[in-house]
Amino acid sequence: MQYDKKEIDALDRVMRLKIINSVTGIKPGNLIGTINKSKNTNLAVFSSIIHLGSNPSLLGFISRPTTDDVGHTLNNIKEIGYYTINHIHSEFVKKAHYTSAKFPSNVSEFSACQLSEEYINGFKAPFVRESTFKIGMRFKEVIDIKANGTVLVIGEIEQLIFPDNAFVDGDIDLEASGGVGISGLNTYYALKKIESYPYAKLNEIPQF
Repeated sequence: MQYDKKEIDALDRVMRLKIINSVTGIKPGNLIGTINKSKNTNLAVFSSIIHLGSNPSLLGFISRPTTDDVGHTLNNIKEIGYYTINHIHSEFVKKAHYTSAKFPSNVSEFSACQLSEEYINGFKAPFVRESTFKIGMRFKEVIDIKANGTVLVIGEIEQLIFPDNAFVDGDIDLEASGGVGISGLNTYYALKKIESYPYAKLNEIPQF
């Protein structure tokens, strides 16, 4: 199959969404947990989380254009200043997927999708109890992306919780932690480790 820009633009909206959301390959599947000043919690599935740097430890994610009825995640983050990122595992992938429905602000996806709020070490935002790989984030800044009206939300890691068996020889083993990947809007993949190589140095390049 081959599409040029004109053919891509002419695709049915949903088909275009599915195709363009898949072309980057499998992305990390995570749930972002937030809470507002009225103590209403929110949980939403995201596949756009990216590493931005290790010192300081920064992660970013893309937030879509918002209206009064959606965008609870970003609104809550701006209001409270904290949020959580929780890996999705196969045991609750269906529940995680349906957090993407547009629930009203007074309905918590935790409750609607039968996932559990968990508060750890006084952290101000809810973690997902069912997830074994949790990250507590402090909000840093939002960068506008003028090309399509989305924003890059940047936060710094303040809490990091993951299984002992997922830390192997100084590396995170996502197969051991049971992480799930996402392609497109609604397709989920199990992660399988293929190989692990040493840090690449010019004087240690092998013969291929």
